[in-house]
Amino acid sequence: MPSSTTQSHARSHALLLLQKLLNLRDSASPLTLVLDTLEQSGKPILREFMSRAQISKTKIIYISFATLRKPAGVDIFVRAQGKTAESLRSEIISHYPAGHTQKTLLIIDELNPLSASIPSDLALFLSSLITNPSLSLVALYHTDVPLSLPRSQITSYTPHPLTILTHLATAVLRTTNLHHAIERRRAQNRSQRDPEYGLDEGREGVIIGLGLRRGKTAAAQSTGVTQGLVVEMELRRRSGRAVGETFVLIPTSSLKTEATGQQRRAETTPSKLYLLSDHPAFAGEEGTIATDDAEEEQPESTFNLGLTAKQRRDREGIVLPYFDAQTDIGAGEGGRILYEMGREDDFDEEEDEI
Repeated sequence: MPSSTTQSHARSHALLLLQKLLNLRDSASPLTLVLDTLEQSGKPILREFMSRAQISKTKIIYISFATLRKPAGVDIFVRAQGKTAESLRSEIISHYPAGHTQKTLLIIDELNPLSASIPSDLALFLSSLITNPSLSLVALYHTDVPLSLPRSQITSYTPHPLTILTHLATAVLRTTNLHHAIERRRAQNRSQRDPEYGLDEGREGVIIGLGLRRGKTAAAQSTGVTQGLVVEMELRRRSGRAVGETFVLIPTSSLKTEATGQQRRAETTPSKLYLLSDHPAFAGEEGTIATDDAEEEQPESTFNLGLTAKQRRDREGIVLPYFDAQTDIGAGEGGRILYEMGREDDFDEEEDEI
């Protein structure tokens, strides 16, 4: 069982790795894959990458398949809809900084169109975009959106594009709704079946977005649930070892735009990021670190079942009678039972000696 100090170091190290990944430091991950669903979009993670890139004066190239307007703070906006893979690649590379001296963040807002059009050449296309160590590629993929693959690509020997992407990526970030994670945690604590959301519910009709569920949103706010998302990180190190941890990302960036003619300046602040086990709903999860002065968990009762500090010291100072018997005093003498008779004891001579 690892000690609390070892666990604390490992968890702090995982948090620093995610901070390093988001800040694009030391080429932490040339290709970062963000996986999301209809119930929780991965766009907040893309905005977090962009906001931190703006702070570090990193050039941002945004490749749009589904985004209609140029996001604030983006240097180059490339519309990829309707273009071939070769023409798109040439246009993207033409915007790279000369000499590869400036750090560059390349963002693809949706990989599903490329996965459907060039499933066999997807890995080659993405690898050709990463031409220098100063460039980082972050791409978003919708896991619950079906792909319409060509018939020539549908064989039992051809892997799915998502399998290729997860194998090629050096970092994988999976998003989950925080409110859904809390509800599943509560169901597990009550030994109930985990609730299902979105397509997993199996209901007929139209899927209602999270923003339209006013009843659930109001209930979440009344119970103190902070708006945010759960991020499950899987970072592949150069040694081949994978580091995994689960975090909570709370977008706290306040976008302030200042109109100056036709230009706008965006001032952003990094979002709040902490471990999932530090959330109040997951505080009792197995593996959380408790401080030395934390009180032991006691069963619920109408009276106090704990001990005071003086009672703990008195209990630790008691020397039990069998402690001396554990001392090895010679062959055949170990394991004796030592007993001192009191005045109220009635010694029977017929009994064996103690």
